[in-house]
Amino acid sequence: MSPLPPQVISPLDGRYRAAVTELGEYLSEAGLNRARVQVEVEWLIVLTDRSLFGSTPLDAAQKAALRALVTDFGQAEIDELAELEATTRHDVKAVEYLVRRRLAALGLDSIAELTHFAATSEDINNLSYALTVSAAVREVWLPKFQSVIDALRARTEEFRADAMLARTHGQPATPTTMGKELAVFVYRLERIQKQIAGNDYLGKFSGATGTFAAHVVAEPSADWPTISREFVEGLGLGWNPLTTQIESHDWQAELYSRVSHANRVLHNLATDIWTYISMGYFRQIPQAGATGSSTMPHKINPIRFENAEANLELSSAILDSLAATLVTSRLQRDLTDSTTQRNIGVGFGHSVLALDNILRGLGEIDIDRVMLADDLDTNWEILGEAIQTVIRAEVTAGRSSIADPYALLKELTRGKRIGQADLVAFVSELEIGDDAKQRLLALTPAGYVGLADSLVDNLK
Repeated sequence: MSPLPPQVISPLDGRYRAAVTELGEYLSEAGLNRARVQVEVEWLIVLTDRSLFGSTPLDAAQKAALRALVTDFGQAEIDELAELEATTRHDVKAVEYLVRRRLAALGLDSIAELTHFAATSEDINNLSYALTVSAAVREVWLPKFQSVIDALRARTEEFRADAMLARTHGQPATPTTMGKELAVFVYRLERIQKQIAGNDYLGKFSGATGTFAAHVVAEPSADWPTISREFVEGLGLGWNPLTTQIESHDWQAELYSRVSHANRVLHNLATDIWTYISMGYFRQIPQAGATGSSTMPHKINPIRFENAEANLELSSAILDSLAATLVTSRLQRDLTDSTTQRNIGVGFGHSVLALDNILRGLGEIDIDRVMLADDLDTNWEILGEAIQTVIRAEVTAGRSSIADPYALLKELTRGKRIGQADLVAFVSELEIGDDAKQRLLALTPAGYVGLADSLVDNLK
């Protein structure tokens, strides 16, 4: 057998690339290297702005030319960094050499030694990861998440008054409305969204063991903590003043745990909608040209929600692992985070892919009101809860002397299928006030939904 030509291993870079390609702008090796160049360039500008070590501030044109190294970062730089790393065997050192080359090309050799000045690789890396992850969340993940919430909210409003039989423990239970049930998910997801949107993104820039030791030896009179804080905050990040060689990654653990939590709520949504489809509450809208089964032409498989389930599980497995492991680094530094952080994009990629599937799936279903009504009409026994509750209220009010209303209704309904006529006959003979009796005689399963419709307004 002849060998295949080179192939990607991850389906995120193959079959599903179109759905996650936006993440590659940030959570790829190229995106990370562009951020590294940004950090190196901005550090140069900070040092020269303060005229440290005899340097002079760069003029506007020089700063613009340096910052263009970031905005114009492309395939040429990607290839050049690969070439440099093949020699250096060190990714951050390759970035330093690239920046030095560009300084020479711009006639700025005089400040070349300020490139990567007093910085350890982690000073560059932690800021670069914070920049790329925050951008990926802000520009890609959160907008996609919001799109799902918006679509779900629209379905919530559309179905808010559609009564349906609930199933607690999988058994017929007090009715609700489809809109109210979907509103529960909207409420949960919006709460998590606020937490994720407000997540901290911290950075450090304090040298090999977080002590500014090299900085102070080079220039004892400089206020290095203030310079560091202003530099980090100038990148749009929060400053972490107390670290070892590494930024402690706690903000990452918080973020990944929250995204994983969102994944799990979405997983619950996907399994519920899948179940409603299997029960006939939702019908799937046929898509032109689509095949549900290779042998059964009648089938429309709920593939969008099944794919979402699998990708949410993969995403959470990766993000949970990152959250658990990144918070530990032996003594002042180890390199376990070097490999793990390269999988941040994989964790987010599977989540984005799942969001795309859910969004598409929500657009390919419609409610079957006939099925909802039929299911309610064949389960009159669920009104046993209403009847025994009203009897208890009547006993308390002195309008009934019935002993143990719960047991009375349990005897009538438990494990039995009864109809409207059975309940009408039962209620008609009850010793309760006339108003209560009339309310019960007028009650139907479809009308026994309490405040379900109006509860949806809690989302506004």
